[in-house]
Amino acid sequence: MAVHNSEIAALFERYAELLEIQGANPFRVRAYRNAALIVRGLGTEIARMIADGTDLTDLQGIGDDLAARMHEIVDTGRLQALERLAGQFPEHLADLDALPGLGPRRIRALHDALGIASLDDLEHAARQGRIRGLKGFGAKSEHNILHAIEAHRDSQQRTRLADAERVAEPLLAHLAAARGVKRAIIAGSYRRRRETVGDVDILVSADAGNDVMDRLIGYDSVSEVVSRGETRATVILEGGLQVDLRVVPEASYGAALHYFTGNRAHNIAVRVMGQRRGLKINEYGVFEGEHRVAGATEASVYAQVGLAYIEPELRENRGELAAAAEGRLPALVDLEDIRGDLHCHTDTTDGRDSAEAMARAAKALGREYLAITDHTRRLRVANGLTPGAFAEHLDALEALDARLDGIRVLRSAEVDILEDGSLDLPDDILARMDVVVCAVHYGLGLPRAKQTDRLLRALDSPHCQILAHPTCRILGERQPIDADMGRVLRAAAETGCALEINAQPGRLDLPDVLIREALGQGARFVVATDAHGTEDLARMRLGLDQARRGWLTAADVLNTRGVDGFLAALRRR
Repeated sequence: MAVHNSEIAALFERYAELLEIQGANPFRVRAYRNAALIVRGLGTEIARMIADGTDLTDLQGIGDDLAARMHEIVDTGRLQALERLAGQFPEHLADLDALPGLGPRRIRALHDALGIASLDDLEHAARQGRIRGLKGFGAKSEHNILHAIEAHRDSQQRTRLADAERVAEPLLAHLAAARGVKRAIIAGSYRRRRETVGDVDILVSADAGNDVMDRLIGYDSVSEVVSRGETRATVILEGGLQVDLRVVPEASYGAALHYFTGNRAHNIAVRVMGQRRGLKINEYGVFEGEHRVAGATEASVYAQVGLAYIEPELRENRGELAAAAEGRLPALVDLEDIRGDLHCHTDTTDGRDSAEAMARAAKALGREYLAITDHTRRLRVANGLTPGAFAEHLDALEALDARLDGIRVLRSAEVDILEDGSLDLPDDILARMDVVVCAVHYGLGLPRAKQTDRLLRALDSPHCQILAHPTCRILGERQPIDADMGRVLRAAAETGCALEINAQPGRLDLPDVLIREALGQGARFVVATDAHGTEDLARMRLGLDQARRGWLTAADVLNTRGVDGFLAALRRR
């Protein structure tokens, strides 16, 4: 059974959680957390690398011990060290570590004082008011715990888009190779490029006598067959992702693709428009009485109700139907529009590769410029640099830029926004940079008013040119910071500070609804990878998925310009 990178990363993350609860050496805990990040960010499956004979210790941050663990997981699907450690704790105790505000010490305190061993136990105790009396807790903590449990359970029902891709794309290729298959595509929220997906809907057009159902049922990652018929089947893959397969006739392919792409509200609105014209629209086609008048293509479905074709990313019933009817649909930004990347890290701080390696890899991807944005001193966990060390770092970047042809290396930093809203480097160092990226990394639990004031003060600084991952969320793990984002977005628009759309698979931050809100305020944007290794530079497309869902055109994204145009546009208002 194939083992995917997301599964290896999940085992490492679980092991790190239990090590932390146990009180193990922090460096050991960090090694496994970093390994999980490295594995999740790789563009190649670890299993494939092992099969090709790649030495895993060539990966920055992976030593002999971690490489051996990866071999063990790929070979057996297990991590025995995790199983031994898990035997020392209640089975579901580590689940509590996923809740914001509950670190290992607090989890241990809850377990020792109240016998809490699972999320259900924790919810029970909170609802009964038994947590507020513990030292270090209170009524507010109890309320926050209940809210965090609810948010966590909602998030666990969905899979990050990038994780779904790793599983779904090989399966799609497997099915597309079936006998008699003409076309195969993944529909649903996956095609709309939502940041998370609930399940995977695969639509296939095939000739009679095809063997696509057999290909699905016999796929090596299928753990359970829920149902199977002549034209539809449902399976559960290893890891829990559900796949629904439907085989449709060629004449209905466009209508079925429109129907199963969704979303539901969008589809209902289109059907209502059809009813007003005396048409019936469903997954089989567009019908006038019993006569099918359209359905072979999605464009033909939209044309029957007087609409231009609507890109899948916009199909959320958020004004796209009116825009299509009035000829106002945006020409969405695309990967080919991107000319530079404004956020990456090197092995000077917490990255895996040198600045030169990152620049050469960016050039190979067609980028014309790359900002090197290593961390500042406040982020000690990421080996952040002191002002003196940063001055030397900027000298090195300037020399590298002079030495390289075909790509401009921009001197930059990801500067921490301190709790009072000031920036983590002195003005004289910031003034030497080509571009300054600012971000919040700590103090995530500040009260709403303080968190908002912190961001607003940072935006007031003339040095703050890009606000990185503005909500600080981690999909499925950490909720956005509590700040008045309406005020923050307005301030960004007013000052001219660009808002980053971070393409890191676990962030995808800004969320699409906030992109659209900020666009309405007149804000500017950049899309950036937040790459920590050369492989990560290729994930720009994930950030562009978010940008497209937020209705952005190339003109709205500053790094669609050449380097001189970008630097000129970056000047604050």
